[in-house]
Amino acid sequence: MGNKIVDSLHNNPIIAAVSDEKNLNEALGADVEIVFILNSSIFDLDDQIKKIQKAHKLAFVHVDLVDGISSNKTGIRYICEVFKPDGIITTKSHLISACKHYDVMTIQRIFLLDSLSLETGIGSINACNPDAVEILPNVVPKIVNKMVKEVRKPIITGGLITEKEDIMNSLKAGAIGVSTSKVDIWGC
Repeated sequence: MGNKIVDSLHNNPIIAAVSDEKNLNEALGADVEIVFILNSSIFDLDDQIKKIQKAHKLAFVHVDLVDGISSNKTGIRYICEVFKPDGIITTKSHLISACKHYDVMTIQRIFLLDSLSLETGIGSINACNPDAVEILPNVVPKIVNKMVKEVRKPIITGGLITEKEDIMNSLKAGAIGVSTSKVDIWGC
């Protein structure tokens, strides 16, 4: 399942992260293969996913940020069975495990604030076995490299990506992709 993520990111390592309709429309026309829906509501999600998939892109929903649906196992079931995204993003390891019952890819989002969150994140990743990992904020290359070696999962970086140089530094450190909401660097 995770091979779709890897294949798409080998074609283009930039992921469009969208939080509103304007950015979604920009992403649909951009040369990206994966779109992260960061903010949505139960009323908009179906249309957003269908637009992304119709544009032949993979639609990933950040399930922790969908207004009107609880980010619990029942919410996951509802999102997967009703809206049918290609994948989900979550900070909650128990939701990664819950997705194993559905035909969706999983990305575990980890916030690295200090060495304790790094070690806790590595343990969580190894326990729930997501298809890929997104680490935020875009951290120093040696930490990206450590995560690549420790978890043996495709690593995506995100947060504070503002220039092409940020993308290149993450890729050189071993990340397979970079998520950003900066429209002007989606085509780098």
